[in-house]
Amino acid sequence: MAAPAAALPAPRVLADLLPAASRASAIARDAVLVLAGAGLVGASAQVAFTIPQISPVPFVLTTFTVLLLGAAYGPLRAGLAMAVYLAAGVAGMPWFTDGTSGYAMPSFGYIPGFLVAAVVVGWLAGRGGDRTVPRTIGLMVLGNVIMYAFGVPYLAFAADMDAVTAIEKGVLPYLAGDFVKLLAAAALLPGAWWAVNRFRSEER
Repeated sequence: MAAPAAALPAPRVLADLLPAASRASAIARDAVLVLAGAGLVGASAQVAFTIPQISPVPFVLTTFTVLLLGAAYGPLRAGLAMAVYLAAGVAGMPWFTDGTSGYAMPSFGYIPGFLVAAVVVGWLAGRGGDRTVPRTIGLMVLGNVIMYAFGVPYLAFAADMDAVTAIEKGVLPYLAGDFVKLLAAAALLPGAWWAVNRFRSEER
């Protein structure tokens, strides 16, 4: 007989809702999530385009995917997924933007930023940071700031830019897109938790 919903431990992040009957099955579940997360980030990196006249950094869907994955997975799963994505890409797996790999591209610095942002966002989400619209907005803003904090200095170094030019090329063109992604996340994550909480309350 299934345990009543009231007796189930409250999920900290959305991935905790996936069932696991034993510790071994939980490890297997998390391994699948990590590999699937890395693959999802790699797939989203192919949704990209570059406007060289504006910036050598591509416009990508990856940042949105990374932040959603961080919030849904929590810090450990998200960190491992991004570590797999980073390590495999550096080793030659062609799943960075536009099917590239390695670390020679000027935009590479954003990828370590993805890892750190996913971990931080996941940690905060596990403490309720994605349960309301205002908190989710703050979470997404912080995640984007972390990515820029890694990506812009590397861009300046790799492309031989001064700090002002690196910000003009590596931050400013992307703020409008970040705002749209932020609004989407602010709808998706609290909406998912609202549905989860309603379902759990109906099951009691």
